[in-house]
Amino acid sequence: MRNTFGHIFTLTTFGESHGEAVGGVIDGMPAGIDIDMEFIQSELNRRRPGQSAITTSRQEADRVELLSGVFEGKTTGCPIGFMVRNTNQHSNDYENMRNLFRPSHADYTYFQKYGIRDHRGGGRSSARITISRCVGGAFAKLVLRQKGISIQAYTSQVGDIALDKDYSQYDLSLTETNAVRCPDLQKAAEMEALIAKVKGEGDTIGGIITCVIKGCPTGLGEPEFDKLHASLGQAMLSINAVKGFEYGDGFDSATMRGSQVNDVFCPTDSGITTTTNHSGGIQGGISNGQDIYFRVAFKPVATILTEQQTVDKEGNATTFTAHGRHDPCVLPRAVSVVEAMAAMTILDYILLRNAVIL
Repeated sequence: MRNTFGHIFTLTTFGESHGEAVGGVIDGMPAGIDIDMEFIQSELNRRRPGQSAITTSRQEADRVELLSGVFEGKTTGCPIGFMVRNTNQHSNDYENMRNLFRPSHADYTYFQKYGIRDHRGGGRSSARITISRCVGGAFAKLVLRQKGISIQAYTSQVGDIALDKDYSQYDLSLTETNAVRCPDLQKAAEMEALIAKVKGEGDTIGGIITCVIKGCPTGLGEPEFDKLHASLGQAMLSINAVKGFEYGDGFDSATMRGSQVNDVFCPTDSGITTTTNHSGGIQGGISNGQDIYFRVAFKPVATILTEQQTVDKEGNATTFTAHGRHDPCVLPRAVSVVEAMAAMTILDYILLRNAVIL
Protein backbone atom coordinates (compact mmCIF):
# COMPACT_ATOMS: atom_id res chain seq x y z
CA MET A 1 0.00 0.00 0.00
CA ARG A 2 1.53 3.33 -1.03
CA ASN A 3 1.04 5.83 1.78
CA THR A 4 3.52 8.50 0.65
CA PHE A 5 2.76 11.56 -1.50
CA GLY A 6 5.30 13.72 -3.30
CA HIS A 7 8.84 13.61 -4.72
CA ILE A 8 11.01 15.91 -2.56
CA PHE A 9 8.41 17.40 -0.24
CA THR A 10 6.73 14.20 0.92
CA LEU A 11 3.94 13.25 3.28
CA THR A 12 3.59 9.72 4.65
CA THR A 13 0.34 9.15 6.53
CA PHE A 14 -0.86 6.60 9.07
CA GLY A 15 -3.96 5.78 11.10
CA GLU A 16 -7.59 4.70 10.83
CA SER A 17 -10.89 6.43 11.47
CA HIS A 18 -11.53 4.65 14.78
CA GLY A 19 -7.95 3.92 15.80
CA GLU A 20 -5.98 5.72 18.48
CA ALA A 21 -4.80 8.51 16.19
CA VAL A 22 -4.12 9.61 12.65
CA GLY A 23 -0.90 11.32 11.70
CA GLY A 24 2.07 11.43 9.44
CA VAL A 25 5.67 12.29 8.69
CA ILE A 26 6.59 15.26 6.50
CA ASP A 27 10.01 15.07 4.85
CA GLY A 28 11.78 17.57 2.63
CA MET A 29 10.47 20.60 4.52
CA PRO A 30 12.97 23.45 4.13
CA ALA A 31 14.85 24.37 7.30
CA GLY A 32 14.47 27.67 9.12
CA ILE A 33 10.78 28.22 8.35
CA ASP A 34 8.88 29.98 11.14
CA ILE A 35 6.11 27.71 12.39
CA ASP A 36 2.75 29.34 13.10
CA MET A 37 0.89 26.79 15.19
CA GLU A 38 -2.26 28.92 15.26
CA PHE A 39 -2.34 28.86 11.47
CA ILE A 40 -1.73 25.10 11.29
CA GLN A 41 -4.53 24.49 13.80
CA SER A 42 -6.86 26.84 11.93
CA GLU A 43 -6.35 24.76 8.78
CA LEU A 44 -7.40 21.67 10.72
CA ASN A 45 -10.39 23.51 12.16
CA ARG A 46 -11.69 24.14 8.64
CA ARG A 47 -11.73 20.38 8.06
CA ARG A 48 -12.90 19.48 11.58
CA PRO A 49 -16.20 17.60 12.01
CA GLY A 50 -19.11 19.10 13.92
CA GLN A 51 -18.49 22.67 12.79
CA SER A 52 -22.00 23.35 11.48
CA ALA A 53 -25.50 21.90 11.15
CA ILE A 54 -24.72 20.65 7.62
CA THR A 55 -21.70 18.53 8.58
CA THR A 56 -21.29 15.35 10.59
CA SER A 57 -22.06 15.76 14.31
CA ARG A 58 -18.94 13.82 15.35
CA GLN A 59 -17.17 16.02 17.89
CA GLU A 60 -13.40 15.99 17.61
CA ALA A 61 -11.03 18.72 18.78
CA ASP A 62 -8.49 17.61 16.14
CA ARG A 63 -5.58 19.14 18.02
CA VAL A 64 -2.32 18.46 16.23
CA GLU A 65 0.73 17.37 18.23
CA LEU A 66 4.18 17.90 16.70
CA LEU A 67 6.62 15.14 17.58
CA SER A 68 9.80 16.14 15.75
CA GLY A 69 11.40 18.39 13.18
CA VAL A 70 10.65 21.73 14.87
CA PHE A 71 12.97 23.45 17.36
CA GLU A 72 12.40 26.82 19.01
CA GLY A 73 9.61 27.61 16.57
CA LYS A 74 11.51 26.84 13.36
CA THR A 75 11.80 23.81 11.11
CA THR A 76 15.12 22.00 11.38
CA GLY A 77 15.10 20.31 7.99
CA CYS A 78 14.58 16.94 9.67
CA PRO A 79 11.42 14.83 9.29
CA ILE A 80 8.39 16.39 10.99
CA GLY A 81 6.34 13.80 12.85
CA PHE A 82 2.83 14.68 13.99
CA MET A 83 -0.39 13.08 15.15
CA VAL A 84 -4.00 13.95 15.91
CA ARG A 85 -5.71 11.74 18.47
CA ASN A 86 -9.18 10.27 17.89
CA THR A 87 -11.31 10.98 20.95
CA ASN A 88 -14.96 10.67 19.88
CA GLN A 89 -15.29 7.34 18.07
CA HIS A 90 -18.64 5.54 18.21
CA SER A 91 -17.42 2.19 16.91
CA ASN A 92 -20.60 0.36 17.93
CA ASP A 93 -22.47 2.35 15.28
CA TYR A 94 -20.72 0.14 12.71
CA GLU A 95 -21.20 -3.26 14.33
CA ASN A 96 -24.05 -4.18 11.96
CA MET A 97 -21.62 -3.65 9.05
CA ARG A 98 -18.92 -6.06 10.27
CA ASN A 99 -19.91 -8.88 7.91
CA LEU A 100 -21.39 -7.04 4.94
CA PHE A 101 -20.24 -4.74 2.16
CA ARG A 102 -21.73 -1.24 2.02
CA PRO A 103 -22.67 0.00 -1.48
CA SER A 104 -20.10 2.31 -3.12
CA HIS A 105 -17.69 2.04 -0.16
CA ALA A 106 -14.21 0.50 -0.12
CA ASP A 107 -15.41 -2.44 2.02
CA TYR A 108 -15.49 -5.02 -0.79
CA THR A 109 -12.35 -3.90 -2.61
CA TYR A 110 -10.28 -3.67 0.61
CA PHE A 111 -11.44 -7.14 1.64
CA GLN A 112 -10.61 -8.60 -1.77
CA LYS A 113 -7.16 -6.99 -1.77
CA TYR A 114 -6.09 -7.69 1.82
CA GLY A 115 -8.41 -10.43 3.08
CA ILE A 116 -9.19 -8.30 6.14
CA ARG A 117 -10.71 -4.87 6.75
CA ASP A 118 -11.45 -2.48 9.59
CA HIS A 119 -15.22 -2.04 9.40
CA ARG A 120 -15.30 0.79 11.96
CA GLY A 121 -15.98 3.97 10.07
CA GLY A 122 -14.25 2.67 6.98
CA GLY A 123 -10.88 2.29 8.71
CA ARG A 124 -8.08 3.44 6.45
CA SER A 125 -10.46 4.39 3.63
CA SER A 126 -12.28 6.93 5.82
CA ALA A 127 -12.20 10.63 4.95
CA ARG A 128 -10.90 11.18 8.49
CA ILE A 129 -7.47 10.24 7.16
CA THR A 130 -7.42 13.56 5.26
CA ILE A 131 -6.47 15.20 8.57
CA SER A 132 -2.87 14.31 7.77
CA ARG A 133 -3.14 15.96 4.37
CA CYS A 134 -4.34 19.20 5.96
CA VAL A 135 -1.35 19.24 8.31
CA GLY A 136 1.03 18.61 5.42
CA GLY A 137 -0.72 21.28 3.39
CA ALA A 138 -0.48 23.79 6.24
CA PHE A 139 3.29 23.33 6.43
CA ALA A 140 3.53 23.72 2.65
CA LYS A 141 1.45 26.90 2.79
CA LEU A 142 3.86 28.39 5.34
CA VAL A 143 6.62 28.09 2.74
CA LEU A 144 4.50 29.21 -0.20
CA ARG A 145 3.25 32.37 1.47
CA GLN A 146 6.90 33.48 1.90
CA LYS A 147 7.12 33.18 -1.88
CA GLY A 148 3.94 35.19 -2.48
CA ILE A 149 1.91 32.16 -3.60
CA SER A 150 -1.69 31.91 -2.40
CA ILE A 151 -4.16 29.05 -2.74
CA GLN A 152 -7.91 29.59 -2.38
CA ALA A 153 -10.56 26.93 -2.90
CA TYR A 154 -14.31 27.36 -2.58
CA THR A 155 -17.56 25.51 -3.12
CA SER A 156 -18.80 26.44 -6.59
CA GLN A 157 -21.65 23.94 -6.94
CA VAL A 158 -23.91 21.78 -4.77
CA GLY A 159 -26.32 19.57 -6.67
CA ASP A 160 -27.79 21.74 -9.42
CA ILE A 161 -27.05 25.04 -7.62
CA ALA A 162 -23.95 26.46 -9.29
CA LEU A 163 -21.99 29.70 -9.54
CA ASP A 164 -22.23 31.04 -13.08
CA LYS A 165 -19.33 33.51 -13.16
CA ASP A 166 -15.57 33.26 -13.55
CA TYR A 167 -13.64 33.08 -10.25
CA SER A 168 -12.17 36.54 -10.89
CA GLN A 169 -15.63 38.08 -10.55
CA TYR A 170 -16.09 36.91 -6.96
CA ASP A 171 -14.65 38.22 -3.71
CA LEU A 172 -12.99 35.02 -2.58
CA SER A 173 -12.39 36.49 0.90
CA LEU A 174 -16.09 35.81 1.55
CA THR A 175 -15.54 32.06 1.26
CA GLU A 176 -15.05 31.53 4.98
CA THR A 177 -18.05 33.67 6.01
CA ASN A 178 -20.61 30.88 5.59
CA ALA A 179 -20.96 27.19 6.39
CA VAL A 180 -20.89 26.06 2.75
CA ARG A 181 -17.69 27.98 1.97
CA CYS A 182 -19.05 29.72 -1.11
CA PRO A 183 -18.09 33.33 -2.05
CA ASP A 184 -21.56 34.08 -3.46
CA LEU A 185 -23.64 34.64 -0.32
CA GLN A 186 -27.00 34.25 -2.07
CA LYS A 187 -25.95 30.99 -3.68
CA ALA A 188 -24.41 29.89 -0.38
CA ALA A 189 -27.78 30.26 1.36
CA GLU A 190 -29.46 28.22 -1.38
CA MET A 191 -26.79 25.54 -1.15
CA GLU A 192 -27.09 25.33 2.62
CA ALA A 193 -30.87 24.97 2.39
CA LEU A 194 -30.47 22.19 -0.17
CA ILE A 195 -27.95 20.30 1.99
CA ALA A 196 -30.24 20.63 5.02
CA LYS A 197 -33.17 19.29 2.99
CA VAL A 198 -31.18 16.33 1.72
CA LYS A 199 -29.91 15.61 5.23
CA GLY A 200 -33.48 15.59 6.55
CA GLU A 201 -34.34 12.94 3.97
CA GLY A 202 -31.50 10.71 5.12
CA ASP A 203 -29.73 11.20 1.81
CA THR A 204 -26.54 12.89 0.55
CA ILE A 205 -25.53 15.18 -2.31
CA GLY A 206 -22.40 16.03 -4.27
CA GLY A 207 -20.97 19.06 -6.01
CA ILE A 208 -17.86 20.88 -7.22
CA ILE A 209 -14.97 22.72 -5.56
CA THR A 210 -13.00 25.31 -7.54
CA CYS A 211 -9.40 26.14 -6.61
CA VAL A 212 -7.29 29.13 -7.65
CA ILE A 213 -3.49 29.36 -7.24
CA LYS A 214 -2.05 32.87 -7.57
CA GLY A 215 1.59 33.94 -7.75
CA CYS A 216 2.90 30.62 -9.05
CA PRO A 217 6.19 31.10 -10.93
CA THR A 218 6.78 29.94 -14.48
CA GLY A 219 8.61 26.72 -15.18
CA LEU A 220 6.98 24.30 -12.73
CA GLY A 221 6.27 20.85 -14.14
CA GLU A 222 7.97 18.29 -16.32
CA PRO A 223 7.32 18.01 -20.06
CA GLU A 224 6.32 14.33 -20.21
CA PHE A 225 4.97 12.12 -17.43
CA ASP A 226 5.14 14.58 -14.53
CA LYS A 227 3.20 17.42 -16.12
CA LEU A 228 2.04 19.89 -13.47
CA HIS A 229 -1.64 19.49 -14.31
CA ALA A 230 -1.27 15.70 -14.27
CA SER A 231 0.21 15.82 -10.77
CA LEU A 232 -2.49 18.21 -9.58
CA GLY A 233 -5.06 15.83 -11.04
CA GLN A 234 -3.48 12.86 -9.30
CA ALA A 235 -3.46 14.78 -6.02
CA MET A 236 -7.12 15.72 -6.30
CA LEU A 237 -8.28 12.30 -7.48
CA SER A 238 -6.62 10.75 -4.42
CA ILE A 239 -9.09 12.61 -2.17
CA ASN A 240 -12.02 10.58 -0.88
CA ALA A 241 -15.21 10.91 -2.99
CA VAL A 242 -13.53 12.78 -5.89
CA LYS A 243 -14.81 11.68 -9.29
CA GLY A 244 -13.47 14.28 -11.68
CA PHE A 245 -10.79 16.92 -12.31
CA GLU A 246 -10.48 19.61 -14.97
CA TYR A 247 -8.21 22.65 -15.29
CA GLY A 248 -8.56 25.80 -17.33
CA ASP A 249 -11.54 25.57 -19.69
CA GLY A 250 -11.51 21.82 -19.15
CA PHE A 251 -14.30 19.88 -20.85
CA ASP A 252 -15.86 23.09 -22.17
CA SER A 253 -12.93 23.43 -24.56
CA ALA A 254 -14.04 20.25 -26.35
CA THR A 255 -16.86 22.23 -27.98
CA MET A 256 -14.72 25.24 -28.95
CA ARG A 257 -12.32 26.15 -31.75
CA GLY A 258 -8.65 26.95 -31.48
CA SER A 259 -9.34 30.56 -32.37
CA GLN A 260 -11.56 30.77 -29.29
CA VAL A 261 -9.28 29.19 -26.70
CA ASN A 262 -5.74 30.10 -27.76
CA ASP A 263 -4.08 32.34 -25.14
CA VAL A 264 -2.38 35.11 -27.14
CA PHE A 265 0.97 36.36 -25.83
CA CYS A 266 1.62 40.07 -25.40
CA PRO A 267 4.42 42.23 -23.93
CA THR A 268 4.10 44.21 -20.70
CA ASP A 269 6.47 46.36 -18.65
CA SER A 270 7.06 43.38 -16.34
CA GLY A 271 7.53 40.80 -19.10
CA ILE A 272 5.50 38.52 -21.32
CA THR A 273 1.92 37.67 -20.41
CA THR A 274 -1.23 36.41 -22.13
CA THR A 275 -4.42 38.29 -22.93
CA THR A 276 -6.58 35.38 -21.74
CA ASN A 277 -6.11 32.31 -19.53
CA HIS A 278 -8.11 29.49 -21.09
CA SER A 279 -5.13 27.21 -20.37
CA GLY A 280 -5.56 27.57 -16.62
CA GLY A 281 -1.99 28.73 -16.06
CA ILE A 282 -0.40 25.57 -17.48
CA GLN A 283 0.85 24.97 -21.02
CA GLY A 284 2.73 21.89 -22.15
CA GLY A 285 2.49 20.60 -18.59
CA ILE A 286 4.50 23.58 -17.28
CA SER A 287 3.25 26.64 -15.39
CA ASN A 288 3.26 29.87 -17.44
CA GLY A 289 2.92 32.41 -14.63
CA GLN A 290 -0.83 32.97 -14.96
CA ASP A 291 -3.35 31.98 -12.30
CA ILE A 292 -3.72 28.22 -12.09
CA TYR A 293 -7.35 27.25 -11.66
CA PHE A 294 -9.13 23.92 -11.65
CA ARG A 295 -12.35 22.23 -10.59
CA VAL A 296 -12.83 19.05 -8.60
CA ALA A 297 -16.08 17.05 -8.70
CA PHE A 298 -17.21 15.20 -5.57
CA LYS A 299 -19.80 12.44 -5.57
CA PRO A 300 -22.53 12.25 -2.91
CA VAL A 301 -21.28 10.65 0.32
CA ALA A 302 -21.86 6.90 0.03
CA THR A 303 -23.31 6.47 3.53
CA ILE A 304 -27.04 7.23 3.46
CA LEU A 305 -29.42 6.74 6.39
CA THR A 306 -32.07 4.77 4.51
CA GLU A 307 -32.34 1.03 4.01
CA GLN A 308 -30.21 -0.41 1.20
CA GLN A 309 -29.71 -3.80 -0.36
CA THR A 310 -26.28 -5.42 -0.34
CA VAL A 311 -24.50 -8.75 0.25
CA ASP A 312 -22.55 -10.22 3.16
CA LYS A 313 -19.06 -11.75 3.06
CA GLU A 314 -20.52 -15.08 1.91
CA GLY A 315 -22.33 -13.42 -0.99
CA ASN A 316 -25.80 -13.74 0.52
CA ALA A 317 -28.27 -10.96 -0.29
CA THR A 318 -29.25 -8.85 2.71
CA THR A 319 -30.38 -5.37 3.69
CA PHE A 320 -28.98 -2.88 6.17
CA THR A 321 -29.46 0.64 7.43
CA ALA A 322 -26.42 2.74 8.28
CA HIS A 323 -26.08 4.28 11.72
CA GLY A 324 -23.70 6.87 13.08
CA ARG A 325 -22.75 10.43 12.21
CA HIS A 326 -22.06 11.29 8.60
CA ASP A 327 -21.77 14.31 6.29
CA PRO A 328 -24.77 14.90 4.03
CA CYS A 329 -22.38 16.79 1.74
CA VAL A 330 -18.61 16.56 1.91
CA LEU A 331 -17.82 19.83 0.12
CA PRO A 332 -17.73 22.35 3.00
CA ARG A 333 -15.06 20.33 4.80
CA ALA A 334 -13.26 19.22 1.64
CA VAL A 335 -12.34 22.80 0.64
CA SER A 336 -9.38 22.70 3.04
CA VAL A 337 -8.29 19.28 1.74
CA VAL A 338 -8.25 20.49 -1.87
CA GLU A 339 -6.11 23.47 -0.84
CA ALA A 340 -3.77 21.22 1.12
CA MET A 341 -3.15 18.85 -1.79
CA ALA A 342 -2.60 21.80 -4.14
CA ALA A 343 -0.13 23.41 -1.70
CA MET A 344 1.92 20.23 -1.31
CA THR A 345 2.00 19.68 -5.08
CA ILE A 346 3.16 23.23 -5.86
CA LEU A 347 5.84 23.24 -3.14
CA ASP A 348 7.08 19.83 -4.28
CA TYR A 349 7.47 21.12 -7.83
CA ILE A 350 9.24 24.27 -6.67
CA LEU A 351 11.74 22.09 -4.81
CA LEU A 352 12.07 19.84 -7.88
CA ARG A 353 12.82 22.82 -10.08
CA ASN A 354 15.45 24.09 -7.66
CA ALA A 355 17.06 20.67 -7.10
CA VAL A 356 20.65 20.22 -8.25
CA ILE A 357 21.10 17.00 -10.24
CA LEU A 358 24.59 15.57 -9.79
